[in-house]
Amino acid sequence: MELKRRIDAELLAWKVSPSRKPLVVHGARQVGKTHSVLAFAEHAFERVIYIDFSAQKDLCALFDGDITPEALLPQIEAASGVDFDPATTLVFFDEVQACPRALTALKYFYERAPECYVIAAGSLLGVALGRGEYSYPVGKVDALALHPLDFEEFLWASGEEKLANLIKKAYASNALFGLHERALRLYRSYLLVGGLPEAVLAHVEGARLPAVRSIQQGIADAYLADMTKYASPLDSSKILNVWRSVPEQLAKENHKFQYATIASSARAFQYEAPINWLHAAGLISFCYRVSEGRKPIRAFAQHDFFKLYVLDVGLLTTLQGLDASDLEPASDKGSRFRGGVVENYVMQQLRASGVEPFYWGTASKAEVDFVVQLEGEGAIPIEVKSGANVSARSLEAYRKAYDPPVVLRLSTKNFGFERGIKSVPLYAAHCIGRR
Repeated sequence: MELKRRIDAELLAWKVSPSRKPLVVHGARQVGKTHSVLAFAEHAFERVIYIDFSAQKDLCALFDGDITPEALLPQIEAASGVDFDPATTLVFFDEVQACPRALTALKYFYERAPECYVIAAGSLLGVALGRGEYSYPVGKVDALALHPLDFEEFLWASGEEKLANLIKKAYASNALFGLHERALRLYRSYLLVGGLPEAVLAHVEGARLPAVRSIQQGIADAYLADMTKYASPLDSSKILNVWRSVPEQLAKENHKFQYATIASSARAFQYEAPINWLHAAGLISFCYRVSEGRKPIRAFAQHDFFKLYVLDVGLLTTLQGLDASDLEPASDKGSRFRGGVVENYVMQQLRASGVEPFYWGTASKAEVDFVVQLEGEGAIPIEVKSGANVSARSLEAYRKAYDPPVVLRLSTKNFGFERGIKSVPLYAAHCIGRR
């Protein structure tokens, strides 16, 4: 089964763009970069020259000398056994972090052979860049980020494309949605399955949750292996400690990241680099506090105060050991975890939509879960509720202080609009910020 992804259209738009540059596709491991590019190549090109530098380490030697297209292309053509025609062939460098000079070569493709179609992909590009292992060809490449499947893509995979279209229309109109309960059931499934392609495929092909959990645990183990493989022993120990603490942080009543949750003696200066490593690897996302609810919202970010979220909500619920019953409103066990799980879900949807979320807080402990700057709308507060109880004093404090044009309240309630508050069901979080 082929998964329909939003990046499919983005790759096609890149191909036909008159200002096209070599393309870098980045994202965490196991989010579908290789599969998406190869599927695109299969229907958009007559042939593809595919080099996986992780599996074909010997081919890195091709880049030891002259890395201009004139020197590289005949060697790549001979090594791959694929005839190269710039009009009909895609050159795809995969796991490019294992061959830094291949990434540098993109600069020369842009300058000397702009007619060539070249894509590079890598899972740990941010980590390699942070360690100074290569120079990124700034201004010489286009870039696309690939995330786990968002909820809309999950609906597509589940054969619910018509439902997905109706959700978008209801979000735009604020009209009550007749298929609300059906959409909520699928949303609750997504909290467990998440958006990692292998897990989604297993789910839609009929696998039960234990089998899906086994896949997710295998992916989590692969991430742990990366932490020990690509960091020093001292750093990897701290990276592992941070990674294991994030689900615990999200199970607290206050989701703000606290170093003491890692260890009672932990201090910021000890863990800043390990946190940045996880972020560079695409495994976590930052959400910084802002002191003001005004635009430009980024100008008011307080980088000493932040929350951390896992890249995928299904992976989070796996790491927390949750099952379907734990996420039901009546579950005592789940009540401790639901708030953090749902926030992580919303963060994942916003990031996949290209929105940069912050949160707002004050000394008096008022806090709004997310604040986003949307085009033409200013700094918009988003209150997230895991259930239908939508009482929110902090949201009212924000409104009185900054008078936003609209307030978004995400919960299990149906669509609606009343007194400047737009009620958005949690299953429509992916609609925020999309045109």
